[in-house]
Amino acid sequence: MLAKRIIPCLDIKNGTTVKGINFVNLREAGDPVELGKSYSLQGADELVYLDITASHEGRKTFTDLVGRIAREINIPFTVGGGINELSDVERLLTAGADKVSVNSSALRRPELIDEISSHFGSQVCVVAIDAHKDNKGRWTCYLNGGRIATDRDLFDWALEANQRGAGEILFTSMNHDGVKTGYANSALRRLSETLTIPVIASGGAGTMEHFRDTFIDGKSDAALAASVFHFGEIPIGDLKRYLKDEGVNVRI
Repeated sequence: MLAKRIIPCLDIKNGTTVKGINFVNLREAGDPVELGKSYSLQGADELVYLDITASHEGRKTFTDLVGRIAREINIPFTVGGGINELSDVERLLTAGADKVSVNSSALRRPELIDEISSHFGSQVCVVAIDAHKDNKGRWTCYLNGGRIATDRDLFDWALEANQRGAGEILFTSMNHDGVKTGYANSALRRLSETLTIPVIASGGAGTMEHFRDTFIDGKSDAALAASVFHFGEIPIGDLKRYLKDEGVNVRI
């Protein structure tokens, strides 16, 4: 049985780590390179860096940041934001990233997943999905950092991404983002039972029990979180020891 992974997520805006609630009300959380080094030393399994306001003008700045991160940390990290074509992937991998995350660009042009996986290998391609559950129970995928609704259903789109060659699905519940009431475990369990690739849970971590529950009840392969790590609420070493005691297979 593969070990479950703990993944701090760093949302980057103008070179600084930020964190919000339900995708809005952002506040600064620290230097992305120093935070990454700290998480690596604490025992994080991987890191995710997302340029949340990626634009053509900002690409060079973010690429330089990826290079700085790669020089300072020794665990795998994924980068996302503004990746629209293979040259973007090549630029970020060359700078030192291990994987790339695509979200809006893949929804707009699903063939991008096929192209990335065929050129660089499926292990490089993480498909991130931001979805919101309405009062009828339907999960709808959103574009542009949760700003624009699409007509795509979470489960249909995740399965298509899987079939096109994605290596992992990173599912963020917009309903749960930043509110610290636990992950969307029923949706995560359905994804995990449907797909043939790992599923990363995102949105809702507030306590150590939430991590345990998403691994056991949600059948998640990895759990991503931000504010509980950025603001020192849950030390990663303590979290992993707790999970081990709860019977969850993690790397200590």
